[in-house]
Amino acid sequence: MRSYCLAELAEHLDAQLIGDAKCNITATATLEHGGDSQISFLSNSKYRKYLTETKAAAVLVKIDDVPFMPPGVNALVVKDPYVAFARVAQLLDSTPAAADGVHPSASIDPTADVAASAAIGPNAVVAAGATIGENVQVGAGCFVGEQVVLGDNVRLWPNVSVYHGVKIGSNTIVHSGAVIGSDGFGFANERGNWLKIPQTGAVIIGAYCEIGANTTIDRGAIDNTVIGNNVIIDNLCQIAHNVRIGDHTAMAGATVVAGSTRIGRYCIIGGAVVINGHIEICDGAHISGMAMVMKPITEKGVYSSGIPAVSNLEWRKNTAKLRQIDQLYQRVKQLEQQLAGMQTATGADH
Repeated sequence: MRSYCLAELAEHLDAQLIGDAKCNITATATLEHGGDSQISFLSNSKYRKYLTETKAAAVLVKIDDVPFMPPGVNALVVKDPYVAFARVAQLLDSTPAAADGVHPSASIDPTADVAASAAIGPNAVVAAGATIGENVQVGAGCFVGEQVVLGDNVRLWPNVSVYHGVKIGSNTIVHSGAVIGSDGFGFANERGNWLKIPQTGAVIIGAYCEIGANTTIDRGAIDNTVIGNNVIIDNLCQIAHNVRIGDHTAMAGATVVAGSTRIGRYCIIGGAVVINGHIEICDGAHISGMAMVMKPITEKGVYSSGIPAVSNLEWRKNTAKLRQIDQLYQRVKQLEQQLAGMQTATGADH
């Protein structure tokens, strides 16, 4: 178990320490459930009621929240408690390695270049010509295809499939069940018969990315599918062939991006968003959950669509009214024409 005294954490975070510098911290916790040797955080003042009652050993707070600290609870004063909490959580992380050493059941092709510090788990396969960098962890049951390049400190959790020619940058994490480099949806139709178009591009993923469980990223049809640096993609997302996603963009679960779309840098895309193919989304766009993006977004801002849930009775009433919208449109159009005629007649009288 890792542990740090508050003095060490304060130095690491460049924080102001109020309380016992020798207090030992071994884990993170919520304000509600924190206890001895645990540290929590308060990033939103509406949760101050939990701060006043917390039993945590220490709390990361803004300077404005210090007066609300309960007696006996230490404080680390920072500008952004949530970011500070993330940094402390990294220090105290107890997540086990995806693999430890090279398991006897792993299959590693003799032509693969595997760093001595890399770990390859049980029943994992590393194919011909693959390059595995320093301190890489390849979990149990993973497949690393021909000519794949995994940069230093890449971590593949169990049962990840990385097809041939894919490149994954350093310090990137790929979670279980993800498939990187599968064929894009490329077919031509000849008199009703579908003809497969070989997908000869690859997938290039940058450094410090995270790819969620059961997410799929298709290889390019001719050019590559490209994911920038520090991109985070949640579980169950589908990234089609030749998509490009800019640095530092975040994408929540179950989002689908169709082929050849370009998404800018620092975008935030909510869950279950559907993005049309062959369009461009500018830097800094925020798209709320369940939105359907059918045309380019050219200006930074927040974009939404979808219908929020209502009671079934209200939904039925609204749906019934929606079916009459064409009739309503025609009636309004007729009334406008009649009004225009009356105004014309009145003008002629004068």
